[in-house]
Amino acid sequence: MTMLRGGCLCGAVGYEVEDAFAAAFYCHCSRCRRATGSAFKPMASIRTGTLRVTQGEDGLLYYGNPAETHDIHCGQCGSFLFSVIDNGNTHVAMGTLIDVPSVRPSFHMFVSSKAPWYEITDDLPQFEGLPA
Repeated sequence: MTMLRGGCLCGAVGYEVEDAFAAAFYCHCSRCRRATGSAFKPMASIRTGTLRVTQGEDGLLYYGNPAETHDIHCGQCGSFLFSVIDNGNTHVAMGTLIDVPSVRPSFHMFVSSKAPWYEITDDLPQFEGLPA
């Protein structure tokens, strides 16, 4: 299995993850927009347990309940790295990948709450909430 490297802006945190993503997508929900400071969050989904922090684990900032859904940030620069979802998936912030993944975003979700100042201009499928 090909491993991809990722990390934060300041270099304090590094991780590796299998290039075996089940899906990649753009999330437009208000929570993802606030977490990234952007109109949407490009994420790639993979089974929890396939991502391994390789450096800076003691400096991670956990936001949310570590036993349930929570976001992981670098405790130094604040970079949003990934979310552990309580359904057994991890959503990797694609912008933190150093290596190029084989997957590309294939849909938009939660477009019902997208930023009103942002217009989706591609032809990817759009879902009002979670895709069925």
